[in-house]
Amino acid sequence: MPAYVIVNVDVLDEEAGLAYAPVAQESIDSHGGRYLVAGPTPEPVEGTWDSSRVVVIEFPDMDRIREWYDSPEYRRARAIREGKVRVAMLFVEGTVLDGFSLPV
Repeated sequence: MPAYVIVNVDVLDEEAGLAYAPVAQESIDSHGGRYLVAGPTPEPVEGTWDSSRVVVIEFPDMDRIREWYDSPEYRRARAIREGKVRVAMLFVEGTVLDGFSLPV
């Protein structure tokens, strides 16, 4: 079942952000991930969104996300961004094709 990484991003140092992005993207690509959404955060329909950028990445499954996140390639990307790009990240599993049901 597909799994997703939902990321809130605030770039504090533009140069570091520009160095981080291609290294992160290469690590994502090499682990079977693909970007679904990446760009400035649009105006929220409800509530607030406390970051300037939003990214949604799809992976084949949750195991692949964990492999990617723990990989030497992505650890290198995290080292580049440390203290210069603020990231909040969620790992979520997809749902079956016919949607979801509420607990009984």
